[in-house]
Amino acid sequence: MSDDYFSTLLRNLEDNAKHRSGREPFPTQIDHEDLIRLKALAEVYDIDIHDLCAALFHTMLQELEARMPYRPGTEIIRMEDGDPVYEDVGPMPRYLSIIRRLEAEGAGGDTKH
Repeated sequence: MSDDYFSTLLRNLEDNAKHRSGREPFPTQIDHEDLIRLKALAEVYDIDIHDLCAALFHTMLQELEARMPYRPGTEIIRMEDGDPVYEDVGPMPRYLSIIRRLEAEGAGGDTKH
């Protein structure tokens, strides 16, 4: 993962940035060692472990989205500076389509797959 994302995360933790609006509970299971690491981080930055987990998930998802590969298809969708831009046949278009569908269904809080 990019250092920029984690630098930003650590700055936010140091500033006790707690953005709670729009949060929904999301139960999960983690390894014991990871739980210990989370508790230690929460104590170091004097932040609630749930706020820490929310910040970590948010940072991780941003990084995953940024790293989703672009895979050029065969269809030209536009021209930029005289160069063709091909449709993306990688995972991002499907991912964005699923996000739009879930948002339209109001399934933001539904954790079942």
